[in-house]
Amino acid sequence: MRMPFSAHEDHNLPLQKFESMLKTNDVYFFDSEDFQEIIHHYLDIGKVSLAKKAIQISLQQHPASTELKLLKVEILVFENHFDQAEALLGDIQLLEPNNEEIYIQKANIHSKQDDHKTAIELLRQAVSMTDDNADIYSLLGMEYLFVDDYNSAKDAFIQCLSEDFEDYTALYNTIYCFDYLEDFDGAIEFLNDYLNRNPYCEVAWHQLGKQFVIKEMYKEALSCFDFAIYSDDTFVGAYLEKGRTLERLKRYNEAIENYEITLELDDPTSFAYLRIGKCHEKLGNAKLAKKFYYKTVHEDPLLDKGWIAITDFYYKRKDYRKALHYINKAINIDSENVQYWKRCAAINQHMFLYIEASYAYEKILTLGNYELQTFISWTDLMLEYDDCDVAVNYLLQALEFYPEHADVEYRLAGMYYMLEEQENGDFYLKKALEHNFEEKDTLEILFPSVYNRNGVKNIISSFRNPSV
Repeated sequence: MRMPFSAHEDHNLPLQKFESMLKTNDVYFFDSEDFQEIIHHYLDIGKVSLAKKAIQISLQQHPASTELKLLKVEILVFENHFDQAEALLGDIQLLEPNNEEIYIQKANIHSKQDDHKTAIELLRQAVSMTDDNADIYSLLGMEYLFVDDYNSAKDAFIQCLSEDFEDYTALYNTIYCFDYLEDFDGAIEFLNDYLNRNPYCEVAWHQLGKQFVIKEMYKEALSCFDFAIYSDDTFVGAYLEKGRTLERLKRYNEAIENYEITLELDDPTSFAYLRIGKCHEKLGNAKLAKKFYYKTVHEDPLLDKGWIAITDFYYKRKDYRKALHYINKAINIDSENVQYWKRCAAINQHMFLYIEASYAYEKILTLGNYELQTFISWTDLMLEYDDCDVAVNYLLQALEFYPEHADVEYRLAGMYYMLEEQENGDFYLKKALEHNFEEKDTLEILFPSVYNRNGVKNIISSFRNPSV
């Protein structure tokens, strides 16, 4: 394994010598391995220009070094100079046709050009050329993910784990594939097998617990999170998941205890504050709930769930003034959040602020949210203010998204009757009755004066008694 220069004083010497050479224009000799370390160091810290300078000098001193040439290929690929990289790889392959790194770099080139099928074929060739395959299987898994072949990706990551049992990135990727395939039983079987061989792996216990949560097997999930904590009592993720599981079981005080442990172990997170606030609200501790909701938005003003929680807290208590205050603060931070505007519309409607509520509903549609309830809430608001002409236009728009929907058609019928457009009113009333006769009370509730008209009653009666 390559050791970084900072790991030991001796490893700093070639780097210091190289940087001194650059400053003085003197020429010093380095062996090939020293150059590799120097180049890797610059690549690791993102100083590509210095890495390129080191490669240039290194190849002048060691023109036959395959390792240095491959590092040059790596930079060429990084900078998207694919033709030059391919040409250099061709030269290297003539000398070392069985060097797996050649095929890995070729695969990288094809992957960056979205030719993942060829990249997969090249990586499979690389696998056959070496016994050290962990990194290659990891690359293979990622290529399979690019082409949405989750079964093959899963197999590749499992192979990666068989090569390197403690590669937790491969472990996470394996479970990601199981989750995408919705093969939760397969994930549980895999993790149990993994834990039989590595019983103190907190990551595996944590992931196993999450699988049991998905299957609503909360008792088993709690046991897994406890084992994860036993394996590593500083594992914040396990405490958080245990807290969420206890919440699902309505064991709110225990959930709070676990969330509070995370605040002691690491920097406070908005997620922990939010969950503690939710628990206190469920327990009826209104003051504590507010306290932690405030901490949530202070810790992370961009977390929409925090602003929504504090807005909903006041909205449920019919303190619309404060609810409006906080949702307006949220909108000032993110004016493109549909969930904010939905609450803004509802709050303004409760406060009889027609213009503000109407603007909020319009903003929801402008942002591309065409939920049926948005159209209905907006047009019901317009009905309260006798703005039937505008309401009709939006109801007709709603029908484009929700054709043959009785809720919209009953409202259209009522609006047209209010506008004294009898023919249109009859047309939509008949369609609404045809699509959902049982919802006819919608017309009576929203348009009582219309409902009592003889012509309307006759149409309804004819649908009740088709033979009439």
